[in-house]
Amino acid sequence: MKIGMCMFLWTTSVAQDHRPLLEDLKATGFDGVEVPVFEGQPDDYARLGQMLDQIGLERTAVAAIGDPAMNLISADASERAAGVAQVKWALDCAEALGAKILCGPLHSTLGHFSGEGPTADELRRSVDVQRQIGEHAAARGVTVALEALNRFECYLVNTMDGLSSHIDEIGHPNIRAMYDTFHANIEEKAPVEAFTRNLRNIVHVHISENDRGVPGSGNIPWEETFAAIRASGYDGWLTIEAFGRALKDLAAATKVWRDLAESPQAVYRDGYRHIRAGLDRAA
Repeated sequence: MKIGMCMFLWTTSVAQDHRPLLEDLKATGFDGVEVPVFEGQPDDYARLGQMLDQIGLERTAVAAIGDPAMNLISADASERAAGVAQVKWALDCAEALGAKILCGPLHSTLGHFSGEGPTADELRRSVDVQRQIGEHAAARGVTVALEALNRFECYLVNTMDGLSSHIDEIGHPNIRAMYDTFHANIEEKAPVEAFTRNLRNIVHVHISENDRGVPGSGNIPWEETFAAIRASGYDGWLTIEAFGRALKDLAAATKVWRDLAESPQAVYRDGYRHIRAGLDRAA
């Protein structure tokens, strides 16, 4: 398995001036970083990939859609087309970056609600657009890891069972699932069982504490989680996702109103040690 750190804690646009931080992440022991894809062009991500190669960090990518005019499940065909184009752009950037995984809630608009649960028509439209996205992802050598979010952030898929069933219906090898310990802690009756039960589709894992702070400092059932991951044979990324108040727009989107850790360094240094020790105990 590989241990990664999502750059959301600091930025949505990783650049040259983040090199000292990236070098410290490498020195801490991380195998790679998760790079947000929200702006720029593929050439920008190619240059970033070159810097990461120099440092010795592998990478995954993460993206989301916050604009209802790009709603992938909209009844408006032009909005769906805009959403597909946005995800295709993100896949182009991920390929240029050298990322094999693009993860996130790339199934519907983040924070946009209809006032009811998903309809059969919305799910049908989702199957259609995800198959289109899957073809582009395959051509780019990237796998999309869709994320089930809690009910306060989206309504299309909130549980791993719901997400995995939807992915089975999509039936494309480049459209798979991500398991996130934060969202599972909210939505699943038995989070660890939800991971094990849906392993067939899981290609990426986010390690996130129940308050989005330092992994290992809260009430996620970590011992059972790491034991299940070890026993499952999963051999992908375990990537820390944590949030702070440094970026006002991101803090507002993730509802972070207070400091969740004493420092960013505590998040990634203590978080790395927590994952490493948890895996070692589960071996």
